[in-house]
Amino acid sequence: MEFGTWLAQHGGIAHSEQAVRAGFTLHAIRHSIASGECARVRRNWLALPSAPADLRAAAALGGRVACLSVARRLELWNLADGMNHVSVPRNAIVPASSTLRVHWSAGPIPVARFVLVEPVVNALVHIAECQPFENALVVWDSALNKKLTNPAELARLHLRSAAARAVRAVSSGLADSGLETLPVSRLAASGIRVSQQVMLDGHRVDGLIGHRLVLQTDGFSFHSTAGQRRSDIAHDRRLVLLGYTVLRYDYRQILFDWPRVEAEILHAMAQGLHLAPPQLRR
Repeated sequence: MEFGTWLAQHGGIAHSEQAVRAGFTLHAIRHSIASGECARVRRNWLALPSAPADLRAAAALGGRVACLSVARRLELWNLADGMNHVSVPRNAIVPASSTLRVHWSAGPIPVARFVLVEPVVNALVHIAECQPFENALVVWDSALNKKLTNPAELARLHLRSAAARAVRAVSSGLADSGLETLPVSRLAASGIRVSQQVMLDGHRVDGLIGHRLVLQTDGFSFHSTAGQRRSDIAHDRRLVLLGYTVLRYDYRQILFDWPRVEAEILHAMAQGLHLAPPQLRR
């Protein structure tokens, strides 16, 4: 096998020791560098020109892709902060950068020497320590929803971080997106419980307050087609005819106009729209 082919099979970047263990001679490695097929990164890392930028950056710092950068790689729902997140050893010296956020703390899962990306559980702990509570919660819920981890595994972890323990305590994985997680978290602060993924009229709704107040959210990824939109609205109409009140909000309203959204929900509850009909109350 050619060295460039082997390197491509390893994500486009690998440590020189890995290459030697795979049977490549130092002469073959030097020839690949001299021909421009690959280049050295931090002396002992070898990268193809096509190697992902985040892996090259982590290797250059002697660290690993971490925190929200892992969330982006895994396409987890997150509120991006525009930073490149890298974990490094505690004794590492890292040059200052306005686009780099360094994590010196080690995650609960040990990582092999030549791994360039933190395991998802380590990334979740970094996120809890690095990001505001809500930002961290949406990523944890997304990871659980995608089954990249599970509640039993997280419950058994010995988390030293109070922030990580706080996020673990309320994460559920029930939400399909952060747009569902955020209202649940924010309303809980006011003592309002939102039941998630409740089956009504043959379809699951994003949230249900009490017996009759339905919350639906339209995110870019989950309601992007005209057909899906028509299906959602048709379901809303059927629920209204069954006696439910449906409040539907989109991405921008949840993220950028939350006070108005919350006020509408509270006004609906003040009118008793979340309560079951009198004949069904006990």
